[in-house]
Formats: sequence, structure tokens, C-alpha cells
Amino acid sequence: MNRTSYSSDINDDQWKVIEPLIPPAKPGGRPRSVDMREILNAIFYVVRSGCAWRLIPHDLPIWSTVYDYFRQFRKTGVWQNIHDALRAQLRRRQGREESPSAAIIDSQSVKTTEKGGFADMMQARKSTAESAIWP
Repeated sequence: MNRTSYSSDINDDQWKVIEPLIPPAKPGGRPRSVDMREILNAIFYVVRSGCAWRLIPHDLPIWSTVYDYFRQFRKTGVWQNIHDALRAQLRRRQGREESPSAAIIDSQSVKTTEKGGFADMMQARKSTAESAIWP
């Protein structure tokens, strides 16, 4: 990596954990020419900064390649696998079972309406005061 690092970049210890979870290049065709660590650095830059894909700095891989990997990883479940592996590792380190055995959802976590459905999306009626002003 011959560039100034960003605060969103993966450090060496983090890369050692994530690297085995990145799928290898597809067999046949052109060999992979991008550094997968830099692809992840670019994805994390977008997530951390909130910038548009096209605004990724020029010292990171080109935005279309980064976005393509992000999309591929989402479709094939790579992000879910990374999440699950990191969660399991953290829980083991804390001396807990790898997967949670219970979840708590309270009324503040799940918002709903009393009407729901199309009734909730109907156009608001004009008040009589509005009708007098706006025909």
C-alpha cells in the first residue's frame, strides 16, 4: 500500500481475520488484478464517509470495480459470512456460545401503525379552513 491511509482502512490484524473469508478469484478467464484489501478499504471508506460510489478517492481502486465487488458480495452472502464469523469470534473471546440463543424486541424497537396497509397511505383530507383559502 503506497498511499496515505484513511481512518476507515483495515489494519494488518483485521486483514488476517477477514482475508480467509474473501472468496478466491473465479476459475478461468482473466486473473484477478485488484488487491482485495484495497477493495475492502474503498468499501469501508464509502460506508464510513457516506460519500457516493463515484466520489471514492483516486488513490483507491476505481469506483465501478469497488461497487461491483460490494454488489457481488451482497448477492452471494459474503457479507453475511463475514458478519457471522466475526460475531462468533467475538462471542468466543467473551466466553459465550458462538450464536445467540435469545433476542429481545421491545415496543420501541418495532414501530407500527394502528391502521396499517393502504389506509395509512391515503391522501390527507383538507380541513375546512384550507378549503376556504384554497379552492
